[in-house]
Amino acid sequence: MATSTEAIPLARPERSAIWSWIVSTNHKSIGLNYIISGVIFFALGGFEALLLRIQLAQPNNTLLSADAFNQLFTMHGTTMVFLFAMPMLIGFGNYLVPLMIGARDMVFPRLNALSYWLFLAGGLLMYSSFLLGGAPDAGWFAYAPMTITNYSPTHGMDFWALGILLTGISSTAGAINFIVSILNLRAPGMTMLKMPLFVWQMLVTAFLILFAMPSLAVDSILLFIERNFGAPIFLAASGGDPILWQHLFWFFGHPEVYILILPAFGMISEVIPVFSRKPIFGYAAIVFSGIAIGFLGFTVWAHHMFAVGMSPVADAVFSVDSMIIAVPTSIKIFNWIATMWGGSIEFKTPMLWAIGFIFLFTIGGVTGVVLANAGVDVVLQDTYYVVAHFHYVLSLGAVFAIFAGWYFWFPKITGYMYNETLGKLHFWWTFVGVNITFFPMHFLGLAGMPRRYADYPNAFAGWNYVSSIGAFIAGTAVIVFLVVMAEAFIKKRKAGDNPWGVGATTLEWTVSSPPPFHCFNELPRIQ
Repeated sequence: MATSTEAIPLARPERSAIWSWIVSTNHKSIGLNYIISGVIFFALGGFEALLLRIQLAQPNNTLLSADAFNQLFTMHGTTMVFLFAMPMLIGFGNYLVPLMIGARDMVFPRLNALSYWLFLAGGLLMYSSFLLGGAPDAGWFAYAPMTITNYSPTHGMDFWALGILLTGISSTAGAINFIVSILNLRAPGMTMLKMPLFVWQMLVTAFLILFAMPSLAVDSILLFIERNFGAPIFLAASGGDPILWQHLFWFFGHPEVYILILPAFGMISEVIPVFSRKPIFGYAAIVFSGIAIGFLGFTVWAHHMFAVGMSPVADAVFSVDSMIIAVPTSIKIFNWIATMWGGSIEFKTPMLWAIGFIFLFTIGGVTGVVLANAGVDVVLQDTYYVVAHFHYVLSLGAVFAIFAGWYFWFPKITGYMYNETLGKLHFWWTFVGVNITFFPMHFLGLAGMPRRYADYPNAFAGWNYVSSIGAFIAGTAVIVFLVVMAEAFIKKRKAGDNPWGVGATTLEWTVSSPPPFHCFNELPRIQ
C-alpha cells in the first residue's frame, strides 16, 4: 500500500480569549496585565489610605485598633511601592519599549511572562496574610527589631518577606529582559543617542533594579531565617545588629526612589515636546543626567539613617551626596521648562498631568534638600514632614506621570479617544485633592507630630482634619477616572494611528492603533 509523505497538520485545540490572554508571551498582553494588576492594587492601597485617614481625622478615634492601624499602614506602603508604582511603570515599559525601538517583542518572551506571574504571586501572597492570621505590621520598611517574632508574633512578616522576595525576583528578571532587548533589538540606524527618552530612562532603571534588588532579597531571606530558625542576625539581644537591616534595606530603598521616578521622567520627556510643538530641549543633557542619577542613587542610602548614630564624617558625606543628586534632577526640570518656553503649548489632558508632575515633584525635591541637611533631619526625622516629602516625590510624582502617560498612549493602546473635558476634570479634581491631603502634613511635621501613630494630642487635630478631607476628595477622583474610561469605551471614538499630529514622532505612532500582534512586519530603518 502506498503511503503519502505529505505532512498532516496536527489539530490544535481552540483556546478561549481569556486563556489565550493568560498564557500569552506577547509584550503588549504582558504590559497590560501589569497595568491592570497595578490599577487593582492601587485601588486596594487607596482604600487602606482612606481608612488610615478616617482614623486620623480626629483625636481619640476608635475606628481602628492600634494593631489594625499598623497592618493597614504596612500594607498601604508596601502596596503603593511594590505592587502599584513599580508594576505600572514596568507595564508601560513592556508595552512601549519594543514599539519604540522597532522590535517585534522583548528578547525573552517567556521570561517576560514569568516575571509578571511572579509579581502577581508575590502580591497575592502578601494579601493572603489578612486571611491567615494577620497582615504584616512593622511598616513597609520593616525595621528590626519590630519584625522579629517577639514583637510581631503573627506570620504576617513571613508573608511579607516571601512576597517581597518573589516580587524582587520578578523585577530582576524583567530588568535583564529590558537591558538585553534595548541593547540588541533596536531598529537599524537607531543608535543609542537616537533612542526615545522613555527608552533611555527604562534602560537606566533596569540597571538600577539589577544592582539594587539583591540587597533587598538578602534582607528578606535573612529576616525569614531569623524569624523561623532563631539565627542572631538583626535582634541585638541575641547578638545581632538591627542597623544592618537598615543599611541593606536602604541600599535598595534609595535606588528604589529612582527606579520609580526615572520611568516617570521618561514619560514626561515624551509628553512635553509633543504638546509644546517643539523638540525636547537638551536631549543629551536629559540622557546623561538620568545616567548620573542612576550612579548617584547608590551613594545616598544612609541619608535615611542620620538619626541612628553614624559618625559625623558619614553624616557629612551622605548629606553632601544627597544635595549633589539634586543637580541632575534639576537639569531635567530646567530642560522641560525650556522645552515649553516659546512653544505653542496645547493644554491637552496629558500635558496638564505633565505640568502637574513638574509642580508637585519640585515641591518634593525642595523639601528633600531640606532633609538632606543632617542636623535638620534629626529634628524632622519620623515626623509628618517626611511623610509629606516622600508623598510629593513618589506618590504624587509617580501617579501624575503615570496618568500623563496613560492619557498620552491611551489612544494607541485601545484605538479609542477619551473625552477631553472629562479628562481635564479628572486632573483638576485629583490635583486639588492631593494638595489638600499632603501639603498640611508639612505643618504637622514642623509642629512635631510623629508618623506611624494611630492617635495624637488635640494640638494636631486641625491640620489632620483638613488632610483627611483632602484624602476623600482625591479618592473620589478615582470615580471620575472610571467615568472617563467607561465613556471612551462606550462611545468608541476612533483615535487613528497618530492623534497628536506632527509632534509625536517616535515609532509607536507609525503603526496602527491598537498595534498589530508583532508590531512591525518589516523592521523600520531610522534615518
